Amino acid sequence: MPYDTQPAASHFIDGAYVEDRDGTPIDVIYPATGKVIARVHAATPAIVERAIASAKRAQSDWAALSGTERGRILRRAADLMRARNHDLSVLETYDTGKPYQETSVADATSGADALEYFGGLAATLTGEHIQLGENWVYTRREPLGVCVGIGAWNYPTQIACWKGAPALACGNAVIFKPSETTPLCALKVAEMLVEAGLPAGLFNVVQGMGEVGNALVTDSRVDKVSLTGSVPTGRKVYAAAAEGIKHVTMELGGKSPLIVFEDADIENAVGGAILGNFYSSGQVCSNGTRVFVHRAIKEAFLARLTERLGNAVIGDPMDPAVSFGPMVSQRQRDIVLDYIAKGQEEGARLVTGGKAVDREGFYLEPTVFADVTDDMKIAREEIFGPVMAVLDFEDEDEVMARANDTEFGLAAGVFTRDLARAHRVAARFEAGTCYINTYNDAPVEAPFGGAKSSGVGRENSKAAIEHYSQLKSVFVRMDDVDAPF
Repeated sequence: MPYDTQPAASHFIDGAYVEDRDGTPIDVIYPATGKVIARVHAATPAIVERAIASAKRAQSDWAALSGTERGRILRRAADLMRARNHDLSVLETYDTGKPYQETSVADATSGADALEYFGGLAATLTGEHIQLGENWVYTRREPLGVCVGIGAWNYPTQIACWKGAPALACGNAVIFKPSETTPLCALKVAEMLVEAGLPAGLFNVVQGMGEVGNALVTDSRVDKVSLTGSVPTGRKVYAAAAEGIKHVTMELGGKSPLIVFEDADIENAVGGAILGNFYSSGQVCSNGTRVFVHRAIKEAFLARLTERLGNAVIGDPMDPAVSFGPMVSQRQRDIVLDYIAKGQEEGARLVTGGKAVDREGFYLEPTVFADVTDDMKIAREEIFGPVMAVLDFEDEDEVMARANDTEFGLAAGVFTRDLARAHRVAARFEAGTCYINTYNDAPVEAPFGGAKSSGVGRENSKAAIEHYSQLKSVFVRMDDVDAPF
């Protein structure tokens, strides 16, 4: 294999691999076989202290560099990441179980895009001059300080870069805690950043579960927390960060609607629904898992969907021909199987799938339910697996009310040939990230994030700069000071 799945050590701190075997052992399970492929150790308090101290020490010198100098390093790291895309994609597949066919085009490549984009943006981060008669004000865009990133298990390389790149571009230091389920890839991101010239201490990786995240979030030296995860985890982390009045961004879960009108191109709509439900075996936070299909085309949609799902190639995720891989863990597969059972109990019609695949690893068939109603659990709760719920509708106003009737607001999509209707529907969606005649595109140039319970703040694009920097205003008086006494 291109990279040994067993890393040199569990953590990457102050520019080097660091181990402390007193930490709780964490087995890394390859989802395609269920076998242990590596072991890391959760960070001890001593490891957490080393990470925070090194980040705090390194950050001020980094902030003192010009944006051009910082950006040059990030762009070099992007070049390294692209050059090693194959090796990183194989490691991502071992870490997550996602097919190489997918990881080779969607993971390290997305991370490299973020490093390149924010590397190019770093030199443009300037303040402004505001003339006030003879007096004037100028603003300075300054880093926040030490930023903690907490990652989810579905996109370990991408999330490390989506959080690390804007933070570093703005002059911050980063401590990244990957999910304990997928701990391997972020270590390689740290390694490449240092190889590209990033000074030691500016991008640290520490492993661990909730208690390690809590130790980082509650430390007084940490200035910013960015979490990708579930809504319940987000509430806990948000509350802990609020105690210290820390800057926060939250990219949380969803139960996003995808509306297919009667005039939609069915082939494209089915393709969008597949991307929005079965890519990464359904383990994507923005997935459009409530698919509202106009009653006039519902059966045609379901027939073509079933036909195309029959073309899914389930097997060894390292085989480039395989297009559908396992769930990330036994626990996650069990959760999804439980939801499938609930869907059947509540009376939804199982169109296809619904069972575990009879092979080693954590495989589950792509599953589609039809005749789903809004009150069913499979239509209300985030499943985070390859389960699509198809709901009927006939009227635009009716379907908009139903689409927005959720605590979540991460994403939403619409398929229609009527562009006036498409833009009208997009404007009415209560969601932060919307799609017209497509689904789940996530270019780094576009802001990504949610509304309502699905999150706070935005990742990617120029909008991310606002979440990793702050403005300082400086008033300059040129005339005499007028005081009352």
